[in-house]
Amino acid sequence: MIDASPRGRRDALLAALSPGVRNGHGPLAQLMRGDGLHCVFQPLADLREGGIYAHEALIRGPEGTPLHTPDALLRCAGEEGLLQDFELLCVFIALQQWGVLGAAGRLFVNISADALVRGVALCGGASLAEAAQAMGVSARMVVLEITEHERVTDMEPLRHALKEVHASGARLALDDFGDGRSSLRLWSEAKPDFVKIDKYFVRDLGAHPENLQMLQAIKGIADVFGTTLIAEGIETQEDLRALRDLDIPYGQGYLLGRPAPLPRDTILLPALDALRDRRVAVLPHLGQNVRPGILRNLLVVQAPTATPETRNDTVAGLFKAHADLHAMAVVDGTRPVALINRQQFMNHYATLYFREVHGRKPCMAFANHAPRVVELDCDVDQLVGILTSQDQRYLNDGFIVTDNGRYVGLGTGDQLVRSVTEARIEAARHANPLTFLPGNIPISLHMQRLLDSGTEFVACYADLNHFKPFNDYYGYWRGDQMIRLVARLAVAHCDAQRDFVGHVGGDDFMLLFQSTDWLHRCQRIVDEFAQEALALFDDASRKAGGIWAEDRHGVKRFFTCTTLSIGAVRITPGTIAHAEEVANLAALAKHDAKLAASGLAWRDAADDSQADGHDRGPARIGGLGADRAIAPRSVAPLGARKAADRVATD
Repeated sequence: MIDASPRGRRDALLAALSPGVRNGHGPLAQLMRGDGLHCVFQPLADLREGGIYAHEALIRGPEGTPLHTPDALLRCAGEEGLLQDFELLCVFIALQQWGVLGAAGRLFVNISADALVRGVALCGGASLAEAAQAMGVSARMVVLEITEHERVTDMEPLRHALKEVHASGARLALDDFGDGRSSLRLWSEAKPDFVKIDKYFVRDLGAHPENLQMLQAIKGIADVFGTTLIAEGIETQEDLRALRDLDIPYGQGYLLGRPAPLPRDTILLPALDALRDRRVAVLPHLGQNVRPGILRNLLVVQAPTATPETRNDTVAGLFKAHADLHAMAVVDGTRPVALINRQQFMNHYATLYFREVHGRKPCMAFANHAPRVVELDCDVDQLVGILTSQDQRYLNDGFIVTDNGRYVGLGTGDQLVRSVTEARIEAARHANPLTFLPGNIPISLHMQRLLDSGTEFVACYADLNHFKPFNDYYGYWRGDQMIRLVARLAVAHCDAQRDFVGHVGGDDFMLLFQSTDWLHRCQRIVDEFAQEALALFDDASRKAGGIWAEDRHGVKRFFTCTTLSIGAVRITPGTIAHAEEVANLAALAKHDAKLAASGLAWRDAADDSQADGHDRGPARIGGLGADRAIAPRSVAPLGARKAADRVATD
């Protein structure tokens, strides 16, 4: 279908397309026969090196007309019944322009699955490689980007077309994955070299932690299939840094470069600055939802069952044979319909009257016809609802466990309480339920990311002085208000794009700074807390400067008004390898800060790493300039920090 000259090749293509292209009177058909269509090129960048990796060809109509934009062109093509013809002409125009420009690098060209099948058929005996080479483009530098206007239903023709594409040396990409049309099945069947992530999951990552989790899931799929990912729609430096830190290799968007008539040599300066900035992005935190199906981890009792027709004598025999059986389910087929409590039933059965009158009768008369039934895949909120309900019979009866309504076994009230407690503890490790700040696990993960990146940062351990006496004196409600005050001030004075705020638990917080003015930020947090926390004391205590309360030894003494201490450790690249070491040093610095009048102390990890664990260097204590030597102390495990600190502060 391809002639020698550019005009001849174009005429040959038009002749091979639908009669509607040659004879149609619609605006698009006329445009396709003329020379009004052209391509612009948008760069795809290497997010690791900051260079140009490829360009995508994007079709445009005549400037200043209703058919200038791709959306308008595609809509008109659909209305005139020329969608596949239009797509094939766009591929031709893209390759021809790229060949005339003599541009280096890969070229991404959009085409639907149906148009690709038709295009391969139009080539006839000629290979795709020959068709591309005739326009001055190596097929090995072409990436056919499959778009799905509608889901592919007949895979066999597409498989043949994809085989031809691979044979030509061209590569494949799947466009807009996640937009609702691009399917996981097509990813599996087509085995593309690249997958483009739809812009919906890329934009405003800091505001949408769910999208971050989706990106991580897509990355996991890509690892399984051996596919290279490209993020579309990158428009902010924050999103660009987050994608880089997520190890998404390539990206595209207005921040990197807008579509232009000529290919770019470099990405735009703001994008280059963002990629050169080695600070680690603070990824959004999504509190760990307690997983459904936690009952699957419990030891569900595989107990014998009765049927509605089972006699009471038989039930008694089963209870006697299974001394540890607390209850028995009555099952009709696979569906549980009642529950017999062992203690209640056997108390009745112990009487001669019951055995004589009811022994041979069906057991349903002495069963609970409305037992508590719990699905294996229920979530923790449903279990909490059971615990807090007015009907507490399940504590004795236990409950029936089902899987999709089918009987599985029995559970006990003790198991239910333990399950909910363990689930809540696990959730709190991801997000503190009081402040909703990231918990221990996200803190450790972000800390390790900072260490692995080789960037300099400051780890700050914040803790309240004399909090326990305050909490005992005013009650937990006022204590919670004080902890939330610390959280609010920490978040307010940290840069959300550079600094990480986590809640270790209780009155302990961890702040991970990449901001260079971290010391001033900490000073403001300490100073503002000292002012605002006074509002949580009564007038008499404010005038006295504190409260009388019992210490940990039961001795009543005077405690000054609660203040905040922050101990900091500066981490330089190569000084520390593991997050646990950072946490240990930060705990030491926090202890130093509790001895400082200003509530601030800081030390350098490089100094500590050179010590032998017993001869620590001096920690700097005081305001923004004072130094004071601190007695040597060894690094204590992070979990042991509380006991040692309380001796000095209560």
